[in-house]
Amino acid sequence: MSDFNQQAREFLSQKRIAVVGVSREGGTANGIYRKLRDEGYTVFAVNPNTDQAEGAPCYPSVGELPGPVDGAILVTKPDISTQVMQECVAAGVPRVWMHFNPMFGADNSSVSDAAVAYGREHGLTVIAGGCPMMFLETFHKVMKWFLGVSGKLPA
Repeated sequence: MSDFNQQAREFLSQKRIAVVGVSREGGTANGIYRKLRDEGYTVFAVNPNTDQAEGAPCYPSVGELPGPVDGAILVTKPDISTQVMQECVAAGVPRVWMHFNPMFGADNSSVSDAAVAYGREHGLTVIAGGCPMMFLETFHKVMKWFLGVSGKLPA
């Protein structure tokens, strides 16, 4: 099993997960949030620009969540990923998954080399790319297979 698959399965075996980037308008982060919620995870929406999303409270930062989380999924612009990674370190979040779907190009990436380095330097498990939906939903499982055979899955 690849390191990516192993890290993803370990990440998704946790039950308290923050999704950073959930918004009032919807989008990728909202889809991930809804799928995790529907699968029985305790999920927390994080976005400093709203206090409600997906019918639930939305928190302004990882540090303001009600209690610790087992992991955070970043669906943010790369230029703020380092700031969010710093929040995760300060809040004691042990795992961070930075969303990236290479099929949709760099505009659909949260990955920042500086954020990855910062997280790993501080002992976090960092998944730099891919999407949790590849392990949770049929269509995305097909996408995972395609990215695997084309060599585009994160290392």
